[in-house]
Amino acid sequence: MPRAPRIQVPGGIYHVNSKGCAERFIFLDDIDRTSFEQILARVVTKHEWSCSSFCLMGTHYHLLVTTPLGDLAAGMQSLNGLYAQTFNRRHGAAGHVFKSRYHAEFIQTDSHLLETTRYVALNPVRAGLCERPEDWPWSSFAETIGERSARPFIASDVLLKLFSDDPDLARARFRAFVEDSSPVQPS
Repeated sequence: MPRAPRIQVPGGIYHVNSKGCAERFIFLDDIDRTSFEQILARVVTKHEWSCSSFCLMGTHYHLLVTTPLGDLAAGMQSLNGLYAQTFNRRHGAAGHVFKSRYHAEFIQTDSHLLETTRYVALNPVRAGLCERPEDWPWSSFAETIGERSARPFIASDVLLKLFSDDPDLARARFRAFVEDSSPVQPS
């Protein structure tokens, strides 16, 4: 039986993640993570995506992307395919790197967007990799709150506008929101 087609909406916002095959690590070191970021930057540019948040873990990654052209599948095929080739070539491996197709959750409300952003930012904290989300170097959180220079493929302005038009106030409110564990009230 064929798989159901994915929802792909021009201008759609998606929480995307991919896991390693058999729960194996897809990032063995910082060179792998840097390679992934470089490939992600190319995919974001080529497909005109807006990536407002990301986090690279050991066995998986998370992205929060907006796809103006409704081409999530094509972009993800490029991202995961190119990274798998790079990973296998570098490590002398063959076969699947990713467990299965990527998972994509279509985000339709501001409250869902906010909860997803908090989930992505707190992923390394909840995994015990760091104490504060801004301490994890393979996440966009520190740059979103202004503690690190922004990577060129990160566009957190749309996210920050949900908190304030004033950039400093927006960063402070976003940080407080992530550090608070109360659920967002539906909008």
